[in-house]
Amino acid sequence: MASVRRRLGRSGGQEGETRRRRVCEGLKGPMSVLIIEAFYGGSHKQLVDLLQEDLENCVLYTLPAKKWHWRARTSALYFFQNIPMSEHYRILFASSVLNLTELVALRPDLGKLKKILYFHENQLVYPVKKCQERDFQYGYNQILSCLVADVVVFNSVFNMESFLTNIGKFMKLIPDHRPEDLESIIRPKCQVIYFPIKFPDVSRFMPKHKMRHLQKTLSLTKNSSAASTVALPFQREQGGPENLLTDFDAKPGPCDAAQQENLGSSLMQESSLKTCNWSNNSSSHRGESEQNPCDSLSGGDDQPRPLHIVWPHRWEHDKDPESFFKVLMHLKDLRLNFHVSVLGETFTDVPDIFSESRKALGSSVLHWGYLPSKDDYFHVLCMADVVISTAKHEFFGVAMLEAVYCGCYPLCPKDLAYPEIFPAEYLYSTPEQLSKRLRNFCKRPDIVRKHLYKGEMTPFSWAALHGKFRSLLTTEPREDL
Repeated sequence: MASVRRRLGRSGGQEGETRRRRVCEGLKGPMSVLIIEAFYGGSHKQLVDLLQEDLENCVLYTLPAKKWHWRARTSALYFFQNIPMSEHYRILFASSVLNLTELVALRPDLGKLKKILYFHENQLVYPVKKCQERDFQYGYNQILSCLVADVVVFNSVFNMESFLTNIGKFMKLIPDHRPEDLESIIRPKCQVIYFPIKFPDVSRFMPKHKMRHLQKTLSLTKNSSAASTVALPFQREQGGPENLLTDFDAKPGPCDAAQQENLGSSLMQESSLKTCNWSNNSSSHRGESEQNPCDSLSGGDDQPRPLHIVWPHRWEHDKDPESFFKVLMHLKDLRLNFHVSVLGETFTDVPDIFSESRKALGSSVLHWGYLPSKDDYFHVLCMADVVISTAKHEFFGVAMLEAVYCGCYPLCPKDLAYPEIFPAEYLYSTPEQLSKRLRNFCKRPDIVRKHLYKGEMTPFSWAALHGKFRSLLTTEPREDL
């Protein structure tokens, strides 16, 4: 009970009271779905919050999103002591941070439930700074958790296959008496359900040149029935890169201002509602605006504005900020004009490259730091032109899809989960290719501003996926409970 109350106690106002009341009522009533999140932050938090909002009969227990390594090592013991016994539980849903094997050994009553393990990431291929730093126990715990789980769900095909196909190699680290055929035992339990994103209404933040994109995204948020029938992105054909966007010498395409003006008047009115209501109490945010966003973000279409690049990722080494800032410094050395917003969460150890780059980039910086306010965060994304990933690890990529939803042109590595999600024209193979694309866009920012994203967004929306999660978390009562 303590873990629930502590988490709810941090919620403020009416929302916090509503959540407290719901949990108190739930513990008295037949709450059949037990959700456990040992790392309640980022995408882990987004998912369980969505599930709790959508399911009427669930109760959520969490630990704060810090000291990840200790959560993976010890959270099972904490939940063993703090989750009360209940005869009503039928399903246990947890992320792979939790050592599920330890928990069900400590709590045989929970071992009888239908146990669902969700992988946001896997430790078999998670990048480490040095090979000797990889802690065998984290990957080993995930394998054991899969063996005791009834259903194992991954957020992408890349995540699933990189985990399953590396089990054998990983087990060879054991000096002798190695277990065999674990992949064949675990694979039949596995399936992919993409991470569900609840795309918000961002029409009030959209600039005029993104009106056509807005029309597409508005249909996405409203058409949930059609969403469920869309094929998975990795099953569709992907064309080659678009010459217009890879070769600066090519002429702009047919997406001109006249076409933008032909949209319905209602959409134009929605866009005209966009105001520069940036939070005046910016001191309450951890992020810092380097200059007035009204001056830099909201210029009219007839005013040439520098390319606005956004990097919305965790400030950690696996997102490879060094490569990102190296490309930006090269653009600066070429005296190309651009603006940059560096968003994303920070944790205990922030790589030195961030403070060094902030100073070196100077007046090119529009915003620097994490934005706790979702409105402020989506406002920046809507006003940006290009979103960049330089990640060494990505099993899905919520931030990239959120930026694309807000009309940003994505540039991602041709690796990891990205080819599964984004068409080929948005992928690059080397830092040199990324630098060339950005050089061209800096010279002609109108190219990306006229571009309409060619990939699919619907398969990753909560509207399309909530039915799959409801089915996953629904089961007939078991007679042996």
